[in-house]
Amino acid sequence: MNQALIDYTLHLADNSLILGQRNSEWCGHGPVLEQDIAITNISLDLIGQARNFYQYAATLIGNDATEDSLAYLRKEKEFKNCLLVEQPRGDWAQTILRQFFFSQYQYLLFQQLLNSKDEQLAAIAEKSLKEVTYHLRWSSEWVIRLGDGTGESHQRMIKAIDELWKYTGELFSATSYELQAASDGSGVDISKLKELWMNKVKEVFVEATLTIPGKTLMQTGGKEGKHSEHLEIIFTELQYMQKAYPGCDW
Repeated sequence: MNQALIDYTLHLADNSLILGQRNSEWCGHGPVLEQDIAITNISLDLIGQARNFYQYAATLIGNDATEDSLAYLRKEKEFKNCLLVEQPRGDWAQTILRQFFFSQYQYLLFQQLLNSKDEQLAAIAEKSLKEVTYHLRWSSEWVIRLGDGTGESHQRMIKAIDELWKYTGELFSATSYELQAASDGSGVDISKLKELWMNKVKEVFVEATLTIPGKTLMQTGGKEGKHSEHLEIIFTELQYMQKAYPGCDW
């Protein structure tokens, strides 16, 4: 059993599942109908990505593991998502900025994952990349619209940056399973993505009249199972049915 590959695949799945769950909180509450539908569709895209990664992880794990057991029956400390995706929904500016940060990272990651020696990971990346390209375009346009919009929207974006920037460093802080996956050719060397990510963020921020923060103490640990209290709140809703009615089926 290749534990590093399993952990790496679960990490990719957990990121998409938790952000998809967070974004789904906007369903029926978006600022306008068109964008309500847009953020809901992005949620579905992310959950679809998570399903593909979980299905692959289940085959690697064996022992009757399924996509459902990996999503609904694992404990908080077993989840390997980064802290960024589990932070509270916040207002529209915070949701948009988080999606932009993550989509820019995921776009670069999946581009490189196309070259993975693991054919299944490469195939999932290829399938997901078109969706992620849209997520990135949509979120970057909204960052510019809000940053270079009204005085209030600009201030809300500044507040969102203050809230979220400290979680972006973890995206490029490699865990042991990421290092192993990169070294054997199945994963991506995320250290090589940081400069590209920063340059793309700067381009959008310039157009949005926003400023990249200075030196910031980055928060890490999520990818190794050390989460904020916010993930437990997500689980209260996400895993409720399986915990209340174990083994339930439709």
